[in-house]
Amino acid sequence: MKLYSAKQIYKADQISIKKEEIGSNELMERAAIQVFNWMHLRMQGAPVKIHLFCGIGNNGGDGIALARHLVDHGYNVEVYVVNYSEKRSKDFLINLDRLKDRKVWPNFMNCDDELPVIGREDIIVDGIFGIGLNRTPDEWVVKVIQHLNNSQAFILSIDIPSGLFTDQGPKDFDAIIKSNFVLSFQTPKLVFFLPETGKYVEQWEVLDIGLDPEYLRETETDYELIGKNEVLTMYKPREKYGHKGTYGHSLIIGGSYGKMGSVCLSSKAALYSGSGLVTSFIPRIGYNILQTSLPEVMVLTDVNEKELTDIKYDIEPSVIGVGVGMGTSEGTVNALSGFLKSNEQQLVLDADALNILSQNKVLLKDLPGDAILTPHPKELERLIGKWKDDFDKLAKVKKFSKKHKCIVVIKGAHTMVVKNDKGYVNTTGNPGMATAGSGDVLTGVITGLCAQGYAALDAAIFGVYLHGKSGDIAVESTGFQSLTASHLIENIAGAYLDLFKMPEQPVVEEENQQS
Repeated sequence: MKLYSAKQIYKADQISIKKEEIGSNELMERAAIQVFNWMHLRMQGAPVKIHLFCGIGNNGGDGIALARHLVDHGYNVEVYVVNYSEKRSKDFLINLDRLKDRKVWPNFMNCDDELPVIGREDIIVDGIFGIGLNRTPDEWVVKVIQHLNNSQAFILSIDIPSGLFTDQGPKDFDAIIKSNFVLSFQTPKLVFFLPETGKYVEQWEVLDIGLDPEYLRETETDYELIGKNEVLTMYKPREKYGHKGTYGHSLIIGGSYGKMGSVCLSSKAALYSGSGLVTSFIPRIGYNILQTSLPEVMVLTDVNEKELTDIKYDIEPSVIGVGVGMGTSEGTVNALSGFLKSNEQQLVLDADALNILSQNKVLLKDLPGDAILTPHPKELERLIGKWKDDFDKLAKVKKFSKKHKCIVVIKGAHTMVVKNDKGYVNTTGNPGMATAGSGDVLTGVITGLCAQGYAALDAAIFGVYLHGKSGDIAVESTGFQSLTASHLIENIAGAYLDLFKMPEQPVVEEENQQS
């Protein structure tokens, strides 16, 4: 699913209006009806007090139009217009007149007005600001927003939480509505998935308001949302006459004294993701550990007992995952440096390999094309430097990716894969995956996919999706607190099987078919 910028959404509006030969107020009416239908389906006329807070632009117009439909269906509605400017959009005024025709008189709120009382059992509809906001609201409007946030009432935002900017980081976090639910028109917004701003969106759903499908289909976006439909197009089915050599040979390089578990996790994850063969290259101290715990994995050892000092082997792997648990001693730094200079195979780099690169940036020039880097936030900061907000971070990652011809996997609640100027936002995963070894598993999964012949970008995107989905399946039986990295590996099979599960039909439809 494409994530459109504010500018692209505005253009889609204009093209839709022109092609359909409708007025902009008709498009606003279409949006308001969609929001009303969503609410009415769930509320069924319940006598709950609904407070609609509307701005004076088009987002406020959506709210005013929604209020009219709620009134027409007998809902208990109170309308507030947050009077933050003398300018009013034409469509806002049209809908304001329509509301007044029903003898509903909004409360016009100004800077000196007393804030209304809102009960915990009430519902707030937030339509103060839309996607066009590009500056922090006035201080008195910020107080209104804080009042709504502190009310403990359920907050439903129209299109985007008021106070969030669509395409840049916020200046004042106190000036943002904390939405329990956002009904986003046509597409979700990138800010729903970023660490700084995603916390203001508890849940979201897309409402199709009929924007021009041709424009939406043909317009390229900087970011895409990755779900099951997207990764299904990448999936490579097994061939009947394939053999273990058909599905590649993964080499996992890592480990040091006390950190052999990470290599075990990565190697096992590479196997479970489908790699035909897996070999681990480790310090000698880990030989018995690997041979005992993973009988399916072949083992090669360094000459050194406790750490990697000389990465040499006589096999020809399809792909190499390097860095998990390997440490950053001087000997290991030298070993990695020598390895990178001679290596020509596809690489997946994680953990201490990334830390060594960040301390020795000259080594970045030795990375092969389309190397996949999988940093957590602190590792990323060491590589690209500090950032002022999430948009600045993404800009720096894109610059880094282009400069070093690599793919960067930004791990987090919504892990993002970046190659050059394009970002892919993952939709699977949960807080239980914030646990030791989770990143080692991801390294193994991506390495295993590369071994099977997936292109590097597809392997990164698909690997992140499978990793998160295995966590979503696992957490149903473990809960968040008890989820471990081993559970992730055990549920990779379920993540694959889930790709081909048909959605369950609603009970009502089944009953209708039987009758």
